[in-house]
Amino acid sequence: MKNKIFFIAEVSANHCGNFNIAKKLIKCAYTNGADAVKLQTYTADTLTIKSNKKYFKIKDGIWKGYTLWDLYDKAHTPLEWHKELFSYGRSLGIKVFSTPFDHTSVDFLEKLKCPFYKIASFEMTDLDLVKKIAQTKKPIIISTGMASLDEITTTVKTAKRNGAKNITLLYCVSNYPSSISDFNLNNINILKNKFKCKVGISDHSTDNRVAIAAVASGAQVIEKHIALENQKDGFDINFSLKGKEIKKLRDDIDVAYKLLGK
Repeated sequence: MKNKIFFIAEVSANHCGNFNIAKKLIKCAYTNGADAVKLQTYTADTLTIKSNKKYFKIKDGIWKGYTLWDLYDKAHTPLEWHKELFSYGRSLGIKVFSTPFDHTSVDFLEKLKCPFYKIASFEMTDLDLVKKIAQTKKPIIISTGMASLDEITTTVKTAKRNGAKNITLLYCVSNYPSSISDFNLNNINILKNKFKCKVGISDHSTDNRVAIAAVASGAQVIEKHIALENQKDGFDINFSLKGKEIKKLRDDIDVAYKLLGK
């Protein structure tokens, strides 16, 4: 990590189904100091079924009223974009990687030479998927929102047993957006002490102080959702850094890291 905080810019669904916006988001991340850009690799039919039954409808939060199928169908990053987005990132000099949500997505990303992988909080107990990703032998970042220590232990053991050598755990609050009162940053040290690996935070808050305090608490990786300057639309826009706000957080976490000393 070159003696600094590794800053991941999460594109997620803020491309709004527009390929040019997706490219602009990668450029925006690069220009404002992010170390890597994360995509999400899935299609609606690999995540859910098309149903209007109440079990498949989102009842509250910023996506209230959507069925799971409609949300995922509108939010996904089309597979046919991936190759060019990976290539565009390489041309700029920023790493592009992804979160796969099923086995076919891992196979697809391997063909694109995805440099490392993220396992989302909701998938971290999908041990078949963890095994599949671990078998690539590439670095893995695992979000731990809602997981118990026992569940995290099982996931980490599964990953190591199947070839993962480089594992980073992200403390995460699965609330969108997250409030200050949702956080317990002491969990960062709990994860570090228990698992003896790099630990960071996947931060869905709208307050830079969370990431700054996380660095002071020992976080080595910061992940934040991003959007373009003045962007108004996007499924994740309510908890995304926009344009120059990305650079502001980059500067803030760099200062926090320097203040730690040696």
